[in-house]
Amino acid sequence: MKGQSFLIDTHVHTSEVSSCGKVSAVEMVRYYKDAGYQGIIITDHYYDGYFELLGDQPWETKVQKFLSGYRAALEEGGRIGLRVMLGMELRFHDGVEDYLVYGIDEDFLVENPELYKHTLESFKKLIDNHNMLIFQAHPFRVGLKPADPDLLHGVEVFNGNPRHNSHNDLAYEFAAKNGLLMIAGSDAHQPQDVGRAGICLPHPICSVRELVEYYREFKQVEIVINCEDTG
Repeated sequence: MKGQSFLIDTHVHTSEVSSCGKVSAVEMVRYYKDAGYQGIIITDHYYDGYFELLGDQPWETKVQKFLSGYRAALEEGGRIGLRVMLGMELRFHDGVEDYLVYGIDEDFLVENPELYKHTLESFKKLIDNHNMLIFQAHPFRVGLKPADPDLLHGVEVFNGNPRHNSHNDLAYEFAAKNGLLMIAGSDAHQPQDVGRAGICLPHPICSVRELVEYYREFKQVEIVINCEDTG
């Protein structure tokens, strides 16, 4: 990287919230600092099973638990100098596809409970009233299918998770054919996943809202791949 370029991993999980995660938020931040990244977006899994396991608690309490990994990462990032931002990997009740959502904050999560009860279509209508973007994550993995492109802002065209064949070539072709925004991320759950992919901006950003605004203005970012393609 040159000058003030800003390397971000857009797809990172914490073991505090994502049951498939094997790395704590604090450890994940340290790994990314050591890997030379300037920022990460915590995208823990948001789906019905997670919140149902929390039992009969007020929704706001459940939201606080969902944010626990992000908050721990944010604190450690502030301590060691890594920008930590909030996103989520959302799955709706009527499918097994996953969607990376950028631009959310705590107020939105509290004021709009049980987002997993939406369909992609109804959720897209909801966030059209907010400054948010939705990208389909790894749409060509086995058992998954790409969504109606009219209901997406973009596609994860490179997913670095080494334990899945995400058919990234097909994801890229789908995004390009349909004029969708493109993003890339490591889908980090384990230490060996860290820093496999990301995006690079020409200048630092302080929040995901700034990333959303960048996409809306420039329509594209530099995709960074630090590993052999997983498919």
